[in-house]
Amino acid sequence: MNDHDALHRWNHTWIGSERLLARGVARPVARFLRIEAAGGVLLLVGALVAVVWANSPWSDSYVHLWETVFELRLGGFSLEMDLREWVNDGAMALFFFVVGMEIKREMVSGDLQDPKAAALPIIAAAGGMLVPALIFLACNLGGPGSGGWGIPMATDIAFAVGVVSLLGPTVPVQLKLFLLTLAVADDLGAIFVIAIAYSQGMEPLWLAGATAAFVAVVALKRARVWFVPVYVVIGVVAWYCMLRSGVHATVAGVVLGFLTPTRPLRAEVPGDELASRLAPGSDVGPSAVRDATFHIKESVPIDVRLVDLLHPWTGYVIIPIFALANAGVPLDADALSRATTSTVTLGVFLGLVVGKTVGVMAASTLAVRAGVARLPQGSTPLQLLGAALAAGIGFTVAIFVTGISLDDAALQDEAKIGIFAASFVAALASVLVFRVAARRARPEAGLEVPGEPAGAPAATPVPG
Repeated sequence: MNDHDALHRWNHTWIGSERLLARGVARPVARFLRIEAAGGVLLLVGALVAVVWANSPWSDSYVHLWETVFELRLGGFSLEMDLREWVNDGAMALFFFVVGMEIKREMVSGDLQDPKAAALPIIAAAGGMLVPALIFLACNLGGPGSGGWGIPMATDIAFAVGVVSLLGPTVPVQLKLFLLTLAVADDLGAIFVIAIAYSQGMEPLWLAGATAAFVAVVALKRARVWFVPVYVVIGVVAWYCMLRSGVHATVAGVVLGFLTPTRPLRAEVPGDELASRLAPGSDVGPSAVRDATFHIKESVPIDVRLVDLLHPWTGYVIIPIFALANAGVPLDADALSRATTSTVTLGVFLGLVVGKTVGVMAASTLAVRAGVARLPQGSTPLQLLGAALAAGIGFTVAIFVTGISLDDAALQDEAKIGIFAASFVAALASVLVFRVAARRARPEAGLEVPGEPAGAPAATPVPG
């Protein structure tokens, strides 16, 4: 079904109505889920192409391509990095910029705003980060790969949401939102890990420069300066200073995402006034059209406009290219033999498959029993187990952390093999659990949600 057909169908449903909740929450979330699912497919394609290419007779061309050095020179200024570094340090900053805006919106107007609604995914995310890290350290403590403890901590939003989306209505929409919120909280935790644990040799002057750029953004916001190119220039300066500071450059993207306004410049569009100005027979000039355009555009928050603009680029272009640049791992007999005996591979695999599942389930169970959280509406404990397994699908951020936490190329390859294997097993196990849960569920049965009667109607599934 194309977007036009979907829009036509939505116009006759609650989600297509002009109610505040439908317009402000349900439709943006539905669109986000659709982009993530499709982006997950492209991410998988990029990874598969990288693996096939790196293990083909043309493997040397794969290595040479990503090690090609590109220099950006402007007068006396120059910046030199290889192509993989431009992707990982440059393009991924844009990805984390979008992640930062998504996290802030969740905190301002989404599930993370309501403490009761946010309690379960946040607590589950905390358990799902702590247990995998401990399992990895138990396998590698004191070894050369011990620095990679952050690798199995993060959930891949694109793959995890893509897997549950492919299952359609068998997964309750509230459980999908739980997994999405958990993954967002997971990403926030991963960002802190990257900024604090994996920043080396910090340069105070460059860090001060990045801080000054962030302060400039805040000052311009308060002065109500809305000329986007100014912020683009300041953002590039902040990114470069962060790159030079020793803190990973992608952190600049996250900070700028958090600084992006979530409220519109114009709270309400004066519809009747605009209509009368532009009505046939009225004196409509270029200035009136510009004024109407300004009012309409600025009634939409800048973060919503930027996410709408950038999310397809990050989901459909940057993330697949990132996979193509980083997933090319040799899988010959020697590499696989080393991986089967590698504590790094074992730590990553057990951290993602076992650690994520145990951490998410244990933390969720304790939170529900303590009365500080409740199961997502429409879900059962077995379905929650399926979501916990899906949280073990670690790819984008896991590979990203691999590159900055392990210096040895052989250890990086072993960690990536563990990520591939764990993500495949976690996805397969999640699908199987959801299938079993769907067969066990009675269509007429309600949800067993603490404080709500059995038989309560399930939420309407989000299209897509």
